[in-house]
Amino acid sequence: MTRHTWGHLPLAGDQLDAGSPDFVRDPYPVLASLRAKGPVLWHEPMGVWLATTHDAVSQVLRNRAFGRLWTDWEPAAQMEPFNALHRNQMMENEPPTHTRLRRLVAAAFGRGHVERMRPRIEQLAASMVDELGKSFDVLGDYAEPMPVFVIADLLGVPREDHVKLRDWSQAIVHMYEPNVGALTKKAAIDASTAFSDYVRDVVEQRRSSPGDDLITDLIEARDDGTRLSDDELVASVVLLLNAGHEASVNVFGNGFHALLEHPEQLARITGGEVPVEIALEELIRFDAPLQLFERTATADVEVSGQLVRAGEKVACLMGSANRDAAVFEDADVFDVGRDPNPHVGFGMGVHFCLGAPLARAELQISIRTLLDRFPELRLAGESPRRPTWVLRGYESINVEVAS
Repeated sequence: MTRHTWGHLPLAGDQLDAGSPDFVRDPYPVLASLRAKGPVLWHEPMGVWLATTHDAVSQVLRNRAFGRLWTDWEPAAQMEPFNALHRNQMMENEPPTHTRLRRLVAAAFGRGHVERMRPRIEQLAASMVDELGKSFDVLGDYAEPMPVFVIADLLGVPREDHVKLRDWSQAIVHMYEPNVGALTKKAAIDASTAFSDYVRDVVEQRRSSPGDDLITDLIEARDDGTRLSDDELVASVVLLLNAGHEASVNVFGNGFHALLEHPEQLARITGGEVPVEIALEELIRFDAPLQLFERTATADVEVSGQLVRAGEKVACLMGSANRDAAVFEDADVFDVGRDPNPHVGFGMGVHFCLGAPLARAELQISIRTLLDRFPELRLAGESPRRPTWVLRGYESINVEVAS
């Protein structure tokens, strides 16, 4: 097998430089150039293989020879609050630990929580839309607080805690970007400590006073006589909020911005031609909120003709897979009626997103409610991007009601 190699040159048509403002603003021309080079490429600066096509990404995500193998950040003692949250959650483990953790969390989730939340989300969305004026930041005033309110209701914690929950979540997930600095690490440690303490307090309250909420069900969940340990319970709750918040906000922001840039597509939804349920899948596909998901080979394995040695990492380029013309006709075209739409937005295989049903319900309701009230929204100025690529989103999206 031949290893494709290429050096760290200034940003060009085929160079992935995750820290480049040009790449962060629009990574898709670079991703298209990478797909043209091959399905699996070696990236020397990151020391990983890049899976660029839908097929290669699917192979890696589905092949049990690739795993999520957590390695503690160093210095381990200093980073322990952050490390503990990841070491004890399902996303960073493989079977059999992953299987046990996922079954326990899925058992709690499966007790009707998604359907129970549906009317609450509808009421929440309606009340939040009532508070919007003729011009507003659709992210800061609507999309950002919404998923934290939803997760807070699901977990049975006060909605008024949404600001600190969101801040803790964002501080932790900033660690998932390349080349994090000392300030980012300190913020993640502080947030991990505060978040863990917060959840432990709630768990103790639920043990003495059980409620109709997910934390109570997580405490009571059993699998073959086993339960979640306290560390696993805390890590699972933090994962649910972090994943639920970041993914939902960025799907909404990236997708809604695309709608506003394509008013003819927006009109297909508001005019009733395309149901929100169908359109949502294109909002997820077109501008992926999660651009990279890393797996490690636990044995020598071939992917799309390229041998990946045991211990080598593969970065699945999710945004690239979602623009693969071999799977999606007119892949760079935003088409809200695209159906079927086999995007990889929720992952594949054993790590397929457990919260996908709740995320879909929340996003469908929040989009439908907003468009029912404001069918003729338009952008009001530039929308600044967050300076991150792995978790891709906007800082703000200012809109106004078209007169």
